[in-house]
Amino acid sequence: MDTVRAAAGGGAPATTISPVDGRSARWEAHREERRRALIKATRRAIHRLGADASMEDIAVTAGTSKSVFYRYFGDKSGLRQAVGAVVIRQMQHTIAAARQGASEPRTGVTAMVAAYLHMAQTSPNVYFFATNTSEGDARQSGDLSGFFDSVTEMITDPLRHLLGDPESALLDYWPAAAIGLVRTAGELWLQTPENPAKPNSQAMAEQISAWLFDGVGKLVAPALSPAQ
Repeated sequence: MDTVRAAAGGGAPATTISPVDGRSARWEAHREERRRALIKATRRAIHRLGADASMEDIAVTAGTSKSVFYRYFGDKSGLRQAVGAVVIRQMQHTIAAARQGASEPRTGVTAMVAAYLHMAQTSPNVYFFATNTSEGDARQSGDLSGFFDSVTEMITDPLRHLLGDPESALLDYWPAAAIGLVRTAGELWLQTPENPAKPNSQAMAEQISAWLFDGVGKLVAPALSPAQ
């Protein structure tokens, strides 16, 4: 153990440097770097193999063994949570940046939805792997819930402007309902095979925004009269 004195005259020790602590810090840094590398490898494997790929297939595609993944993530649920945390954080930052560049509420909503769809479309397999909570993983559900809560908060101001009443009771549930619409419509869109009639991400974002701001009646024509 090395002790650094505060003064040549022999004051109280100012700092104590432990070789063991130094090794521990280096090991933790190495472990964290290895985890990041495995998460990247997992995303590449899932992109190629699909969202339902097994741990063994992921490990083989990543060029390592299944035991390595178990050592760093515990099980497939832990791996899914680790990948999901990275993907969800990236989506949250991208959506927030899209909102910042908007000049008015509707433009902001459209930009956020377009950013969400574009990121999900980059790799639908990774998106569905990262957001799959069917296995009952509380950690993953918490990350995903936090993501949609933050997006709900972002969309509240534009919808408050739309409602014209900052104290409207509709704000208690309409923003959350809007996020549900965006997610459901977006995931159905992702799962639709490519065809000439399928809109691109920007066009889909504009359709969803029109639904939110204008109502579905503006998207179909003509609306039926009561007599019909």
